[in-house]
Amino acid sequence: MIAIDLAIVWAFIIAFAVFVYVVMDGFDLGLGILFPLFPEKHDRDVIMNTVAPVWDGNETWLVLGGGGLMAAFPLAYAVLMPALYTPMIVMLLGLVFRGVAFEFRWRTTKERNKWDVAFFGGSFLATLAQGIALGAILQGVHVEGRHYAGGWWDWLTPFSILTGVSLVIGYALLGATWLVMKTEGELRDRAYHLSWIFLLAMLGAIAAVSLATPFLHVQYTQRWFAWPNVLLTAQVPIAVAVITALLLRSLAKKYDYQPFFLTLALFALSYAGLGISMFPYIVPQSITIWQAAAPANSQIFMLFGVAGLIPLILGYTAWAYWVFRGKVKPESGYH
Repeated sequence: MIAIDLAIVWAFIIAFAVFVYVVMDGFDLGLGILFPLFPEKHDRDVIMNTVAPVWDGNETWLVLGGGGLMAAFPLAYAVLMPALYTPMIVMLLGLVFRGVAFEFRWRTTKERNKWDVAFFGGSFLATLAQGIALGAILQGVHVEGRHYAGGWWDWLTPFSILTGVSLVIGYALLGATWLVMKTEGELRDRAYHLSWIFLLAMLGAIAAVSLATPFLHVQYTQRWFAWPNVLLTAQVPIAVAVITALLLRSLAKKYDYQPFFLTLALFALSYAGLGISMFPYIVPQSITIWQAAAPANSQIFMLFGVAGLIPLILGYTAWAYWVFRGKVKPESGYH
């Protein structure tokens, strides 16, 4: 019984870390995706300054989620990584280019445009790769025994491309609503306009992915539509409709803070839908969280570290956001 409980606890910890990463690095990557839509240098400087004090700390959660997966569910890590080598490498390269461009664009004038292109390219590739990896996991990987038995390009399918493009749209919406919250004047007005566009695009993406997912595996169809499961699962699209109505209202009334947090709520509901589809599998249709779990003694030992680490990370992250709260003025900034 204790092994089952520990597996669920660790599945929740890793899911929490990944979701916090999506929330916190999502709008950061979204700003890079939006960069070409703000061609003026002074606008780009303000955009960078809205996230400059906190962007690197956001990626802490990616390390926690990946490291936690390897430590708590080593079998799942050993199976999924070979299946996702290409998108993972592209994601890491994109994050490297994004991080280097973030710092170097402030230290040169002659080639600033090149660093701006690198910032956009790194953000776009990292986001697209994350979405493709998510789609590849959701559609399932070929497992024989305890090993990945698929090919190098199995991750590349129409569904994984759909999830990749959908995540790019979602992060762009997060970035636009972040700018609504953090900027003023014409930049804020432009962000409002883009929020409308990307919200409509994201709703279309959510609908497309939601319609495609139940048909990937018969288990997904039963999970979403079989009786009495449908009584629970139907609450997710209903909640999406309610949040969407509130988000449309907040944009129409030009509120500053509500659009961003309501967009986060849309991401949370989408994440909940992903969990409904996958649970209890960590490698869909092949390996459950209990089959992939490390020995109970190892999980207990790691829990002591996580029990202190997560509150510490949450504490210093909250402090950083509190210190740099409020609107970012064009004449001031972190750099």
